[in-house]
Amino acid sequence: MEALKGRDFLGLTDLSAGEIQELLQLAAQLKAGKVKMQCSKVLGLLFYKASTRTRVSFSVAMYQLGGQVIDLNPKMTQVGRGEPVIDTARVLNRYLDILAIRTYEQKELETFAEYAQIPVINALTDWEHPCQVLADLLTIQECFGSVEGITLTYLGDGNNVAHSLMLGCALMGMNIRVATPPDYQPVADLVEQAQKIAAGKTEVTLTDDPLTATKGSQVIYTDVWASMGQEDLAETRIPIFEPYQVNEQLLTNADPEAIVLHCLPAHRGEEITDEVIEGKQSRVWEQAENRMYAQKALLVSLLGAD
Repeated sequence: MEALKGRDFLGLTDLSAGEIQELLQLAAQLKAGKVKMQCSKVLGLLFYKASTRTRVSFSVAMYQLGGQVIDLNPKMTQVGRGEPVIDTARVLNRYLDILAIRTYEQKELETFAEYAQIPVINALTDWEHPCQVLADLLTIQECFGSVEGITLTYLGDGNNVAHSLMLGCALMGMNIRVATPPDYQPVADLVEQAQKIAAGKTEVTLTDDPLTATKGSQVIYTDVWASMGQEDLAETRIPIFEPYQVNEQLLTNADPEAIVLHCLPAHRGEEITDEVIEGKQSRVWEQAENRMYAQKALLVSLLGAD
């Protein structure tokens, strides 16, 4: 995908629907072993937040492509001692071929991208989690043959994952229903952006009613009720979010062939029950595996193959 070479990936709308579809096709081919690609470059991981799937999937993807990975732990580098972002960005630009950043503010990510000429990838911010949604779309495509026309219901907190899902679904011709408690809806500006993208093609719906949201839906998706950095709020949120728990009773309201997704880590017994995450409709482990293939396709596309 020469069109993506050298570009940043800071959010879902950095890509067109056609470019996302090409990435999904490449990811599927890489997963099936139908294409072999090499990219002997160096990926830096600058993660201010804890990570399992994102860190490991990016690392394994790059190693399998023949490249190398440097873990830029903020506690072990000068960035953790207050070195300005603009200085760090310009230095890393001279050492690395590509940089994935997992941080809090989207603005910090954008500053890195402004001052570094190498591609910068959003590996999660409080605003978006676009790499996760690439894997989600790949998983849905595997299960249904196509993403177009599928209805996805997201239940829980209107967080970064909800934001990227809204944008991704709108771009790819999927209906999305976001069911949250009234005071926990996604950011209004992003809702409006997703609705503009979807206008005349598909639907972006917000509701506080989990039953209405899940009626006939083909994909049921949830995430933790308190994101990283909000752990102190978890106990107070539980009674507010309990009606949005993905359990066997709620699933009876969805399409009989519906699949269940969760971006992990899961708080079993809170946003999802053991029976559901381990049940026959769960595609959570395939979804986690697909992080590696979606990101491998992204790395090759942004860097170019050898």
